[in-house]
Amino acid sequence: MDKIIINGGKTQLKGEVVIEGAKNAVLPLLAATILPEEGVTKLTNVPILSDVFTMNNVVGGLDIKVDFDQEQNTVIVDAQGQILDEAPYEYVSKMRASIVVLGPILARNGHAKVSMPGGCTIGSRPIDLHLKGLEAMGAQITQIGGDITATAEKLKGTTIYMDFPSVGATQNLMMAATLAEGVTTIENAAREPEIVDLALLLNKMGADVKGAGTETLTITGVDKLHGAEHAVVQDRIEAGTFMVAAAMTSGDVLIKDAVWEHNRPLISKLMEMGVEVTDETAGIRVKADTSKLKPVTVKTLPHPGFPTDMQAQFTALMAVVKGESTMIETVFENRFQHLEEMRRMGLHSEILRDTAMIHGGSDLQGAPVMSTDLRASAALILTGMVANGTTTVGKLTHLDRGYYKFHEKLAALGADIERVSGE
Repeated sequence: MDKIIINGGKTQLKGEVVIEGAKNAVLPLLAATILPEEGVTKLTNVPILSDVFTMNNVVGGLDIKVDFDQEQNTVIVDAQGQILDEAPYEYVSKMRASIVVLGPILARNGHAKVSMPGGCTIGSRPIDLHLKGLEAMGAQITQIGGDITATAEKLKGTTIYMDFPSVGATQNLMMAATLAEGVTTIENAAREPEIVDLALLLNKMGADVKGAGTETLTITGVDKLHGAEHAVVQDRIEAGTFMVAAAMTSGDVLIKDAVWEHNRPLISKLMEMGVEVTDETAGIRVKADTSKLKPVTVKTLPHPGFPTDMQAQFTALMAVVKGESTMIETVFENRFQHLEEMRRMGLHSEILRDTAMIHGGSDLQGAPVMSTDLRASAALILTGMVANGTTTVGKLTHLDRGYYKFHEKLAALGADIERVSGE
């Protein structure tokens, strides 16, 4: 098992960093490649991540031709001809995001069978919103022995109100609705940039999706879709992680091609803290002096609120800011596990239900720690850069799901960090 070793305490990140295509965008985009009966789909700016390999295997397991060119960061998918209607368990079980193939398979074939998905242990992420939406469109759903089976000769357009603006459910229902009969309206839909990116691809394929980025989506069904070419949007969470890294090390870093609008909730809190954030032609520059930063209160919310996927990294920043900061997690109920590991490094924090009080500014000490989920992995590595001595971060399978050559990018900015193979 690989480990990352950081010699910290005096790190000050400086320079430029290039970010990848978004993990949270590319997975539903790959699911969408199931839909076209004509032509091939080409995705560019595809990040080289373990989750991408997993989703490629899920799509390929449907008897669809998938070609991933890692040198060019492109995936070409040919879903012409007959495709299977059962997603392979061995891959679906590895990743929760794989549930988004349910809608496309059902819409394309009239029948779909998908296992209950796996993934990070950050809390229950029930898929009832996915299933209720498909049932409202006329699908018959059964769950037996961990398998979900959906049947509908032809999905029917309808109005769906989502109890919570779930990103995955919005994506699943959007894709299913593209081939449904009539008009589907999704109210209280997720508004993330990744939703907009999926709508862009679907419309290039010949779909009729309106309202992406707002709380009401309107999808008018069409008879069939065709292949298209699309560049994956930049990863706002990777960009945000490097913004936080620059801020907590009193650094000066240009995050190239980062999109200001996509990162506005994070930027707002960084600036409230006293971090200097500027929008430049080449990207977003972050400069800070941690001795002058102020504690803040942050509450995670669905977009356009503060992203839950930046919560762990931001608590690492809170740990170096003198005073008491507050982090309220409203999206997932089990996403403070990284704070237990950070306590091994000297962090003083208290957790009461959905709220963590971070007592920042104390000297942190390097220690062996274990990743608990994807974003926690990044948070522990960032904390290791500011902790005195050596920090070893294990269980990197989580990190590899969402970050490409993370340690190399940090090293290029001045961090004393290496990745080593071990037992």
